[in-house]
Amino acid sequence: MCDRGYYPEKFKRYLRALHCPTRWEIIRFIGEDRKSTSEILEALQGSKGYISRPSLYYHLSELEDAGIIGVAEYREVGGGAPEKVWKLKKKEITINLLK
Repeated sequence: MCDRGYYPEKFKRYLRALHCPTRWEIIRFIGEDRKSTSEILEALQGSKGYISRPSLYYHLSELEDAGIIGVAEYREVGGGAPEKVWKLKKKEITINLLK
């Protein structure tokens, strides 16, 4: 029987953030660079056919909450609200299975 209360909160956040293939695409697209929200949206729309901006914000939020990505800077775009530019905060996650 599995003891579901055993897993540390940080591990749970990683599992929640990484269970979705779209989030893996976001991670791979950002890679070693910094990418704006619009650049990520365009890349996903090209590979997945269609993803809405609200859906993308949800995926970015889950990755950010887990500490996998973060805002690197804000970019001014056409006089509107500044756009977030994202970067990877974690390039590797190590899990000790015995703790």
